[in-house]
Amino acid sequence: MNYHIIPVTAFGQNCSLIWCEETQQAALVDPGGEAEKIKQQVAAKGVKLTQILLTHGHLDHVGAAAELAEFYGVPVVGPEKEDEFWLQGLPAQSQMFGLEECLPLTPDRWLNEGDSVSVGNVTLQVLHCPGHTPGHVVFFDAQSQLLISGDVIFKGGVGRSDFPQGNHAALIDSIKRKLLPLGDDVTFIPGHGPLSTLGYERLHNPFLQDELPVW
Repeated sequence: MNYHIIPVTAFGQNCSLIWCEETQQAALVDPGGEAEKIKQQVAAKGVKLTQILLTHGHLDHVGAAAELAEFYGVPVVGPEKEDEFWLQGLPAQSQMFGLEECLPLTPDRWLNEGDSVSVGNVTLQVLHCPGHTPGHVVFFDAQSQLLISGDVIFKGGVGRSDFPQGNHAALIDSIKRKLLPLGDDVTFIPGHGPLSTLGYERLHNPFLQDELPVW
């Protein structure tokens, strides 16, 4: 799977354009804003966009999703249904940050633990990783050992859990029980900031240094 990171908005959110080399079919993961910038990047890569994937319902990850879905005529897929209240609350989120109003969004497909999403000939595994938000999901391509982790884990950090229905213990459990066992060689694209590997974070991330599981 190929990928191209498009940083958007004042939040420095990593919107990911991913595509299958064989078919040139593509998906956007977490288009948080700046729709025109994203359109230009998609056009520059010459790929065919077939869907928009969401890891969770926060404004900085979904702000341009509806506009882009309408522009390309593609479905919005994810997150898990427990984030529905975040997506229905997008107008309040945008008002809180003093941004242009973002209308409520209902995905064409909710995702669950164990689901998969196909992008051309690439199959992404879906893992439900609550904690940052209750319905947060991540996308994993086992063949290329690439994980799109949203706001679950960052280089040297983890997602905030002080939002409504956030849960720090659940977040750490999601990382230790679901992400780290994927393997040390897995590279992840976080929702913000630089890429890292699960192996590096297992050894150096200060939030993961006590009571590591044995597998």
